[in-house]
Amino acid sequence: MDKIPMTVGGEAALRKELVHLKQVERPRIVAAIAEARAQGDLRENAEYQYAKEEQGFIEGRIVEIGGKLSNSQVIDITTLPHTGKVIFGTTVKLLNVDTDEEVTYQIVGDDEADIKIGKISVYSPIARALVGKSMDDVAIVKAPNGDIEYEISGVEYI
Repeated sequence: MDKIPMTVGGEAALRKELVHLKQVERPRIVAAIAEARAQGDLRENAEYQYAKEEQGFIEGRIVEIGGKLSNSQVIDITTLPHTGKVIFGTTVKLLNVDTDEEVTYQIVGDDEADIKIGKISVYSPIARALVGKSMDDVAIVKAPNGDIEYEISGVEYI
């Protein structure tokens, strides 16, 4: 199986979620199932059915996170040599050549990506256009509404 790239922060967040699911959510749902079971006929017990569905979701998420963590390749960008090139984990400042709008993105793994906080997936069209480029290079991003030109105005290894 392919390794899943992940930043140090992304791995920590997944581990935290896994601990929460195992130590908080799993015991809570087991108690809810026991309580619903004590109410009698399980065929018409909506609380029991809901608790079993929630248990399935929680157990599925535990397996999913465990699989991702076991196949993860954690990359600590702060330990890599600062070459000025855009690579996984770098924070990139971009200037839209047409509109002069400036944006900042960190290139992260799929599970960490959240455009609202400036984290984009390494597999996104923007990241693919940026990886390998250096400061002052121009990257052309293929977007549904046409090509967008960005000038790289900063590359940080933070």
